[in-house]
Amino acid sequence: MDLNLREAILSNIASNNQDQLEATIVDAVQSGEEKMLPGLGVLFELIWEHADEQDKHHMLEALEQGVKQATAR
Repeated sequence: MDLNLREAILSNIASNNQDQLEATIVDAVQSGEEKMLPGLGVLFELIWEHADEQDKHHMLEALEQGVKQATAR
């Protein structure tokens, strides 16, 4: 069986509105379950691909700060 995880994730969220997408993200982050990481990766990939350079810079700043805080624990 050939499973394309990216396509499966996109298919599952294809009809979601902003509130549903936010709920998906919040649930995935709050649950802390490893199985949610691929889905978050696909969502981040979509965000990154559609972001302009300024948005990417802001995301990278936020990511850098998050990594520093997470590793300081």
